[in-house]
Amino acid sequence: MLEWEEEVEAHALRRRGWTISAIARHLGHDRKTIRAYLNGLREPGVRRKSTPNLIDGFVDYCRIRLADDPHLWAATLHDELRELGYAGSYQSLTAAIRTLGLRPVCQACHAASGRDVAIIDHPPGAETQFDWVELPDPPPGWDCGRQAHLLMGALSHSGRWRGVLAESEDFPHLVEALDGVLRRLGGVTNAWRFDRMATVFDNTGGHVTAAFAAAAKHYGATVMVCPPRRGNRKGVVEKANHSAAQRWWRTLADDVGILDAQTGIDAVSARMDARVRRRDGQRTTVGALADAESLRPLPAAAYPAQLTVTRVVSPQALVGFRGNRYSVPPGLPGASVQVRHRLGDGVLHIATTAGVVVATHALAPPGAGRLVRDPQHVAALEKAVLGAFSTRAPCRHKTRRPPSPAATAEAARLRGQPAHDSAERVVIDLAPYAAAAAHLGHTTTSSTPDSTETVPQ
Repeated sequence: MLEWEEEVEAHALRRRGWTISAIARHLGHDRKTIRAYLNGLREPGVRRKSTPNLIDGFVDYCRIRLADDPHLWAATLHDELRELGYAGSYQSLTAAIRTLGLRPVCQACHAASGRDVAIIDHPPGAETQFDWVELPDPPPGWDCGRQAHLLMGALSHSGRWRGVLAESEDFPHLVEALDGVLRRLGGVTNAWRFDRMATVFDNTGGHVTAAFAAAAKHYGATVMVCPPRRGNRKGVVEKANHSAAQRWWRTLADDVGILDAQTGIDAVSARMDARVRRRDGQRTTVGALADAESLRPLPAAAYPAQLTVTRVVSPQALVGFRGNRYSVPPGLPGASVQVRHRLGDGVLHIATTAGVVVATHALAPPGAGRLVRDPQHVAALEKAVLGAFSTRAPCRHKTRRPPSPAATAEAARLRGQPAHDSAERVVIDLAPYAAAAAHLGHTTTSSTPDSTETVPQ
């Protein structure tokens, strides 16, 4: 495409006798382009479309999505468009976003600039970086409060990352999520790098906690903790956190369950192994680099940390845990109980808040949707339900029941009226009045013996 200055110069050179090839070499454009402008087939400042643009049918959708979320990644938008039938490339999408001005400007964002950035070399199989990601506004059905918790692990050399959702960030959930990340990565590196999280590092004493040291010895890895306020030391996992939030969490629907969400993050992280990298001048991918890291094998089972979560017993004497339901003895509906599970063990214990174990079950696979019931619990529940049956007539809801005297007295008290309760009434004895009336009648009768009239009492 020529600008007006170039088009004027091309016409001037043509009038001086220059050939089209010479003008094209002078202006740095193709001969066909110069010929089209000289013949009046093209207009300066207007780019000609050789074929219909593939983005034309999706411009409105892109504009709406980017207006709703100005920080939506173009890669995430490209994933959505491909599901809608868009056949264009990622590069054509980004070019259309820039050309058409589809992304609005966020005035609240201020990019950091002017800092020195150093590149830290990470040999293959040397380090795995871990970090918690607090994901805001989880779907309502998760019942996990204001934040969901995702443990991210990234291989420092290749950049392969995996994430595991956890119910909380305490030590047992950290160990369980860490084991899940390692098994998704395919092995153990020589060292693990963390920030100064309390479950890993004792900030008061300045050393790794004894509990996490035992877990690290179980997997055969050393622990490295970043200095304070030095998040760039684990920049690989920080970038993975950003990718997980933008490529997966930002577009997660409200009706997605935790197990389906875990499947989604696994799919996104596996798909991103196809990212292109260049090492020693050769083109490769993140997945190829990760497969060549030669990680050490994992232990057969996770570190046996004691996992404890609180659950509420349903009216059917069932307790939910990891997508399955387990029975408890009857008589505990609505009560809070503790579900205890030692990682690597196939047994589940359910105890009261006082610590009394009331049920023990074999652990079902997470998300299997199984109903695990003890036959004794079933028999006891049936006995309790049958024993509660009664032959009494049901309650008649349409019976007239006016306020009782106690309720009437309380209402009078609230209104500030004098009470009319029988206990507070003044008893008037009419016996003196009857005696006075009788005496008066007797006196009248005796003074007039011949009279038959008497004074009415």
